[in-house]
Amino acid sequence: MRIRRFTASLVVAVSLALLCGCAQHIHKIGSGPSGTDVVEQRQWYILFGLVPLNNADTSVMAAGATNYQIKTAITPLDFVINIFTEWVTVVSRTVTVTK
Repeated sequence: MRIRRFTASLVVAVSLALLCGCAQHIHKIGSGPSGTDVVEQRQWYILFGLVPLNNADTSVMAAGATNYQIKTAITPLDFVINIFTEWVTVVSRTVTVTK
């Protein structure tokens, strides 16, 4: 019985530790977004985020706007994609620009 409790506690602790990595970063440029115009692009990395494969250029995504917000996060879709691509060290992250 003690082994089952220990195993269950260990699984919960590891799961919580892994979920802490699902963070998002938000940057407000100027006074932040004033509308609901959203542009999304997926950023791909190899070696578990060490080397970017493409460039999600936020200045191009903002299209000349002076007040906008940049959010980078692992979305639920990224999480599902990463389940299948992590075994070859490829991971994705979504970059969202709201103007």
